[in-house]
Amino acid sequence: MGICDGRVVIITGAGRGLGREHALAFAAEGAKVVVNDVGASLQGDGNDMSPAQEVVELIRERGGEAITNGDDIADWDGAGRLVQSAIDTFGGLDTVVTNAGIVRDRMFVNMSVDEWDAVIRVHLRGTFCPVKHAVEYWRAESKAGRQRDGRVVTTSSGAGLHGSIAQANYSAAKAGIATFTINIAAELGRIGVNANSIAPSARSRMTEEAFAEMMAKPEIGFDAMDPANISPLVVWLGSGDCNVSGRVFECAGGLISLSDGWQVGAEFDKGAKWVPAEIGSVVDDLVKAAPAPFPVHGT
Repeated sequence: MGICDGRVVIITGAGRGLGREHALAFAAEGAKVVVNDVGASLQGDGNDMSPAQEVVELIRERGGEAITNGDDIADWDGAGRLVQSAIDTFGGLDTVVTNAGIVRDRMFVNMSVDEWDAVIRVHLRGTFCPVKHAVEYWRAESKAGRQRDGRVVTTSSGAGLHGSIAQANYSAAKAGIATFTINIAAELGRIGVNANSIAPSARSRMTEEAFAEMMAKPEIGFDAMDPANISPLVVWLGSGDCNVSGRVFECAGGLISLSDGWQVGAEFDKGAKWVPAEIGSVVDDLVKAAPAPFPVHGT
């Protein structure tokens, strides 16, 4: 018996890297898993279902239940088919983990609108579409008196929380995902849905080239950047045991931290309309009183 015994879980981008480890970890805890992956390159090109099928076969070899799904999660109808595949195959749906993503890294002065749109589409729209279809199902179940312990686990990033050089598109998308998650958490608790986000640091196709030294596997000792280290947190957040919602967790190796997000900082109220020339000295004082911001990654 595992903490997800009998739960039905969809994981997007589950053919490789973090998603693959999430799928294996959920299955090991008793979940029935839909392994979604279009099999695209890191830039979003191509279509190869073999990685997803390999994950499914490995789950089945270990005694678990899983199916593949190759729908485009950023396509509204495709995301609907993904959710329906879980319901048709396993009789319901309990957890959605949105992990799929691409990168089109470029310094902002050289970034094209197509590079912006591609990353926003996969990350942000590709989070909205499957979650929206899942929520429609959970809402209908709740209205019918069959409320499920719905769980949403989205994937943000340190880039989304702090910024990252040459990743304005990716950072904006990941910031949007974090805020999207805390927003839906505030709305969906009444139908039994918890929503949380992770900002993981681990070895993947996205990180092993950009941060080669940090992501290198050590010859001995604990491999802190092994993507499998992230999955236990994701499994707990996707389980019925999860009793938190609307939170963003940064995680790496054996470290879990709770990101406290935007907070109201130092303030000064004049009690009257400002004159522009007065603003500078007040802002200087506010900046001095406030904690230094976390540095943008890559600076």
